[in-house]
Amino acid sequence: MMKVWGGLTRPKAMLCLAAGLLASSVATAQTWPKATGQQPLDPAIEARVKAIVAGMTLEQKVGQMAQPDIRSIKPDEVRRYYIGSILNGGGAWPAMNMHSSVDDWLKLSDAFYRASMSTDMKVKVPVIWGTDAVHGHNNIYGATLFPHNVGLGAAHDPALMTRIGHATAKQVRATGITWAFAPTLAVVQNPRWGRSYESYSSDPALVRSYGEAMVKGLQGQLGSPTSVLATAKHWLGDGGTFHGIDQGDARTSETNLYRTHAAGYYGALKANVQTVMVSYSSFTDTATGKKWGKMHGNAHLVGDVLKRRLGFDGLVVSDWNGVEQVPGCTKWHCPQAINAGIDMVMVPDDWKQFIPATVQDVRAGRIPMSRIDDAVTRIIRVKLKSGLFDASPATGQHPGAEVLHSAEVRELAREAVRKSLVLLKNDRNVLPLRPQGKVLVVGKGADSLPMQAGGWSLTWQGDQTKTSDYPNADTLLSAMKKSLGANRVDYSADGVGVDVRRYSAVVMVAAEQPYAEGKGDITFPATMRHSARYPNDLKALNRVSGKGVPVVTVLYSGRPVSANDLINRSDAFVAAWLPGTEGLGIADMLLAGTNGKRAYDFTGRLSFDWPAGDCLPRTGGVQFRRGYGLSLTSHKHLGKLPEKVLVMACPAESR
Repeated sequence: MMKVWGGLTRPKAMLCLAAGLLASSVATAQTWPKATGQQPLDPAIEARVKAIVAGMTLEQKVGQMAQPDIRSIKPDEVRRYYIGSILNGGGAWPAMNMHSSVDDWLKLSDAFYRASMSTDMKVKVPVIWGTDAVHGHNNIYGATLFPHNVGLGAAHDPALMTRIGHATAKQVRATGITWAFAPTLAVVQNPRWGRSYESYSSDPALVRSYGEAMVKGLQGQLGSPTSVLATAKHWLGDGGTFHGIDQGDARTSETNLYRTHAAGYYGALKANVQTVMVSYSSFTDTATGKKWGKMHGNAHLVGDVLKRRLGFDGLVVSDWNGVEQVPGCTKWHCPQAINAGIDMVMVPDDWKQFIPATVQDVRAGRIPMSRIDDAVTRIIRVKLKSGLFDASPATGQHPGAEVLHSAEVRELAREAVRKSLVLLKNDRNVLPLRPQGKVLVVGKGADSLPMQAGGWSLTWQGDQTKTSDYPNADTLLSAMKKSLGANRVDYSADGVGVDVRRYSAVVMVAAEQPYAEGKGDITFPATMRHSARYPNDLKALNRVSGKGVPVVTVLYSGRPVSANDLINRSDAFVAAWLPGTEGLGIADMLLAGTNGKRAYDFTGRLSFDWPAGDCLPRTGGVQFRRGYGLSLTSHKHLGKLPEKVLVMACPAESR
């Protein structure tokens, strides 16, 4: 008897299924051009991978797919459970000591590695350690931190990105770690998102060039002592969610996903990136109305597009507990995510449940063995390419601890700061400040490394630290004192009771509090005005401006924010973003040389539109277009900007 499927005989059903797959394949090919520049597979490596996988048990394979956090696993458990990877989340250090030394990191790395090479597997497979090195090796005490991506984008300098990537790789390797969860390639369309500072630009072309450049810098020559695996993240659309909501829904067409949000991945793939991290966000196709749901369960975009159409042959890793957001899943159990194409599951705490549950899924037929074999093949392939089988990263060749804060790396970060600053106003050519008289520095942010460095700095949100936790760093205040002499710089956090007329100039620092994902969102319809969220900055500026003394305001922010009221009260205004540990780079740009002439000129240009009022630029008006930025020779008088409060005037944002 011929079997009937949904009203169709089996031959007809199979023909319909084949036709549907063919149509989907054609549509995918039309929407997604092939990626270029990826290196072909090495037959010798492939043969070795195949032999290793063939000799593994199912439990060993699933162990390779698990990635616990160092706070929830001991080295001997890596051996017992055949764990493939570990990570340290933001705010995780050896023995949970923020001030752990480089030697502490190396010892822990070596302990995990040696445990992984002491299993009863036929061929020992080394564990790989991943870390969020997103603006330098930012989890490490004493490390030099570069400007966050939002500032680097303003530099418009891909070659600088390659140099920063290489310097970061050396920092990471110095601690016995070989995998960096960077770069973020989000093309942010809504700066309400709290992770906007992890984006280089709203311009896909710039993100594409930066993605290629940064991956080249991080990975260098794979397997060398100064190379780490790079991670293109977060696939896909995290920078385009509705209202900029963290882990929200990207409502756009699949064509726009390619044209806008995938641009950086094409650059990263051209540079042979070895790992891709999946986004927490969802995707709704506005062209078809189809709600694809969470990216962690999206077999079309992860499996069909990324792996097959674009030809990515590295490993795909989930985000922190990201699989639990797929309907029907938990933190430790999600066959849908694995079937969608995720190879390694970041399961920081519940990994002991993940392994047996996934093994049972395979035995019950919920996950095909072929999918497991593909995942483990990719994991081992990447480990072989990275040279991990050759020696422990902690005891083999690697850079010394000095690369974390050497004069060379500090000068590179200082250069990056100079190139990232955007001069928005310089009426009456106030800048550069001439070497005469005393300077008053105002604002809490002027003496705060946490505010200067932002999120993902020693801790996840960057808010559980103090300035003394950054021993090899300069705030803008300390930089001004080093540059001018301590006797020529006075400081007031709030400007209260200060006779401004005693000074030749005032340097005011307005600053956001540090934040990362979730906490950093400016939730619609909240205002985009800086002074509405940080009114004390405006109060301090009011106390020192309009007194006949030139005022230069420096703004630390993780995104473009409306600041017309601050700009109007300033003779010069500099968008400094989140510049990291090298405050001397800011002082370089504010101060003239000893001869009274400029030492450097401003070359930074906005990589995002800058809002004029309460709303996003596209709905509430653009004050400065992407690409805007003055030089010291511009001689442009900005004049007074409108300060009208646009209360609840953002209706277009709700569409």
